[in-house]
Amino acid sequence: MGAVRRFMETHYRHFNARETVAAAQAWEEHLAAGGNMMVTLAGAMSTGELGIILARMIREGKVHAISCTGANLEEDVFNLVAHDEYEIIHDWRALSADDEQALYDRGMNRVTDTCIPEDVMRHLERRLIERWAAACESGERKMPYQFLFDLLQSGDLEPHYQIDPAHSWMLAAAEMGVPVWSPGWEDSTTGNMFAANVLMGNVPHHQCVMSGTEQFADLIEWYRANHGGGDVPSVGFFQIGGGIAGDFAICTVPSIIQDMQEEVPFWGYFAQITDAATSYGGYSGAPPNEKITWGKLEPGTPKFFINSDAMIVAPLIFGYLLGD
Repeated sequence: MGAVRRFMETHYRHFNARETVAAAQAWEEHLAAGGNMMVTLAGAMSTGELGIILARMIREGKVHAISCTGANLEEDVFNLVAHDEYEIIHDWRALSADDEQALYDRGMNRVTDTCIPEDVMRHLERRLIERWAAACESGERKMPYQFLFDLLQSGDLEPHYQIDPAHSWMLAAAEMGVPVWSPGWEDSTTGNMFAANVLMGNVPHHQCVMSGTEQFADLIEWYRANHGGGDVPSVGFFQIGGGIAGDFAICTVPSIIQDMQEEVPFWGYFAQITDAATSYGGYSGAPPNEKITWGKLEPGTPKFFINSDAMIVAPLIFGYLLGD
């Protein structure tokens, strides 16, 4: 037994701590029974370098699909090639509006305590424009992650790596063939760049990038092929944060059952880490039992709701599963 696992089993006995261990143990049981696992990433998990341990989870076959915001999709690649240019603001709560303006003037875009240099975004933009334009010319259509996978697998970025490539979850997903859906991709730096370059004529049209509904259809096909058919547990669902990354993906089951009138198993496991309090009308703080009424989970589905900081809890759960 690893030190992390031993520590958690010794000390995490009640409250959110107990729920954390229970979620990890149930994930382990789910995999042992042959089930697949979907992970959804909200917030700025890639900026927080969750990839250091998430990449290991992917490479060890403990994660089989990912739904994330466009920001998490691209920011793992930003970190891969510009990590040494990032700046940490230790006392970020004390920044004045003038301090923020000074960061903007230097091209440093702040995410809480971490500033991402705008230069890296432009560095990737040039390479993506080439791929988007080529796809338009050839009539090829891809999802956002597939363009980034193509770029990563081309080797073009390798001379620019500033971290160990073992720490990039996008590289791990590309190597392992793990699909990555990014609902609301237009709400991201690369999504913004794509729209702007179509308007400026650098990319001929919008059709080379598949729409959100096409991504959802692709996810439905993936679920139909991977839910196990009752012979093994259905796909598990591990949600980090809330928002579109989670709700987009979890709607797969009710859409198949209610819209397509096709019987499939419900999600076979559910856990969420969120710092949102249970709320009135908010999705991020909606407890798992509410999802039963929407046809996403069954009463008997293993369900875990961990009210805590995802960048503290997720690495602990992953470390537990990896035997650290």
